Order: sequence, then structure tokens, then C-alpha cells
Amino acid sequence: MTYRREETVQIPESDLEGMSVDTLAVRAGQIRTDQLEHSDAIFPTSSFVYGSAAQAAARFGGDEPGNIYSRFTNPTVQAFEGRIAAMEGGERAVATASGMAAILSTCIALLKSGDHVVCSRGVFGTTNVLFQKYMARFGVETTFVGLTDLDEWSAAIRPETRMLFLETPSNPLCEVADLGALSRLAKASDAFLVVDNCFCTPVLQRPLELGADIVVHSATKYLDGQGRCVGGAVVGPHKLLEEVYAFLRSAGPTMSPFNAWVFQKGLETLPIRMRAHCDNALELALWLDQKDAVETVYYAGLESHPQHELARAQQSGFGGVLSFCLKGGREEAWRFIDGTRMISITANLGDVKTTVTHPATTTHGRLSPEDKERAGITENLIRLSVGIEAVEDLKTDLDRGFAALRA
Repeated sequence: MTYRREETVQIPESDLEGMSVDTLAVRAGQIRTDQLEHSDAIFPTSSFVYGSAAQAAARFGGDEPGNIYSRFTNPTVQAFEGRIAAMEGGERAVATASGMAAILSTCIALLKSGDHVVCSRGVFGTTNVLFQKYMARFGVETTFVGLTDLDEWSAAIRPETRMLFLETPSNPLCEVADLGALSRLAKASDAFLVVDNCFCTPVLQRPLELGADIVVHSATKYLDGQGRCVGGAVVGPHKLLEEVYAFLRSAGPTMSPFNAWVFQKGLETLPIRMRAHCDNALELALWLDQKDAVETVYYAGLESHPQHELARAQQSGFGGVLSFCLKGGREEAWRFIDGTRMISITANLGDVKTTVTHPATTTHGRLSPEDKERAGITENLIRLSVGIEAVEDLKTDLDRGFAALRA
């Protein structure tokens, strides 16, 4: 007689407890159907059928668990949520339509009129606009501070401060925040610490273990890794995530089943990809640092970086994004970018293909000149999201950019 282990539709979380992020990236969150498929299933349906009117009423009333409508219950989306939550070490995740939808949903769920936010200046330009322009319309005021200046963070906190928000490493200058210190500051102020972990992913950094309350992601970036879909995620404890989920159920900025399936497959290779990104980025940072036409290279992997030791302590790698300033201004930066031939000129990051952009006129183009200056977004700044091509080929293409400066 042949004995087989009990067939289950989902790997129990207890069976994965204590396993590495590499294993969780492949195994966590999978929901098998009664066909017991090996690959992840996809459920591209808008609604679900009930066995009876009574069952439909029980589902809608919350008396019986199960799928209702794909705006807020879909097995494919739930599988992605389970996997990213496990990788981040969170109790729960909620998938959203984009990274910005993840930030907006977190703000709407946790903030109210009269609340105050302290936000790092070193955030994605659209994040800045969301807080400064749109959240302000609903009575939420934001104070922007230097990411690495703990005294400035502390001085900005008021009795009505409800949230501390940041990216680390920052976009695009790769500054690194002391998450432990900011966590203590947030807890002492009865505020939530929300961390955008887009640049590192849970492979390189797990903010919840360092004291953060919420982690947000643009899944569009490294979680997918191949520039195929737009999506986001919010990860944290059940109590806070239930509020985020309730907002999504009513407002609808949710992830589609197809996108969730793409992201779930992307997570399977995330650990391998992140290590390749890190290796290439460090080698290019060291190489660029020796170029006469380069004034400054911003990458935490360089020993000259002011937060190098902090990054070594709270990250397991330095990431795949770096920035550098050329000697000159916008004209030189654009000439360099246009001189490349293989590298993609696009503002997206986290792709297996290396991308290059001019932050002052793209990702941070909507900021005022004063806000750009305060955030260190200069006209001669170029951002590279380093892919996984052969690093010597990347150097060859970047040398075309340097040659264009001399032409």
C-alpha cells in the first residue's frame, strides 16, 4: 500500500514557520484548488456563485467565510497577499492597484482631519505631492524633514502627530534612516511608523522586525521585477490592516487577479534577483566613483557613504538603485542619458533591465524648485536602477554616455 501525506489546499503557515525568505518567496501563500495544481492558479472572475440564497446572505453578512466579489475577495489576490505578508514577517497584507494606492489607502485608513504627519523629504515625488496637496485638502497637515536628522524628526512631532512616513533607502539619493531610533520616537509619540520598503524588499530589509508598524510596497518595482504590471501592497498587524481592507472594500483601489498572479510569480525569483542587482550596483558605484566627469556617487554600499555602517547593520544588501551627479547641469545630464544605447530611458525602477532617468524632470518634476533644493534633487543628478545584465556590458553603455559629454 502506498501512503501519501494528507492532501491540503493550502500549505499551513505552521509548516513554514522559521523558514528563510528564499523559501517563503516560493512556498508561502499558495492556495491550491481540488485539482492540486503545482503552479499557482489564477481566478480571473468578477464574482462567485453560491449554493443557495441562504449561503449568499451568510457570505455578505459575514457569517460564513468565502469569496464574494473580486473587488475585495479573490483567491489569486489572497495568495499574493499571503506570500508578501510571510516574507515581510507581517500578520496580514492587503494588495492594492498601485504603490500610490497602497500609501493612499494607509493614510485614509489611519488618519483623520486634524491629524499631523511627519514625512521624510527623501521620498518619491508623487508621495510628496500626495501628502502636500491632496491629504492637506482633507485636513491632514504634513511636515517634511531630513531623513537622517533625528533631531529634526523629534522637533517636528506635535501632540496631533499620528504618522511618521519614510522611504529607506531614499529615492533617489539612497540615504538610510535609523529605523530602530525612529520606531522608538514614534512609539513615544503614540504615532504609527510607516516605511516604504520598495528599494530593499523583504529580501534585504524587514522593517517590521526593526519596529515599523506598517510596510508599503510598489509591487510594480522589484516584486514583479520585469515591468509587466502595476500594483501595491500594505503589510502589518491584523488590527491596522483590517482598517485598510475596509477602505479598499468600499473605495475599490484593489489589485486585479491577473496582476496578483504575475506578482506572485515574480516573488519566486525575488531573492535571486535582488542579490544580482546588489552585486551589479556595487560594482558600478565603485566604477562611477573613479570617473573624472562624476562629482558624487550616492550608494550606501560605498564606504564613503555617511550611513554605510547603518545600512550594513539593518540591511542584508545595499540594493540595486544608485544616483550620481555629473559635473555640469541639466544639459550635461541629458547629453549623458541620450548617449547611452542599451540602457532604457524610463522612470520605472526595480526591473531586470537597467533603467536611467533624470529625477529633476521626471520622478520629482512636479516638486517646486524650493522643494527640489531641500530634497537634494539637482539638475546634474542621474538615477540608475541597475539590472541584471552583464556588468561589463553596462559599463560599455555608460561609457557611451561619458563619450557624449566629450563630443
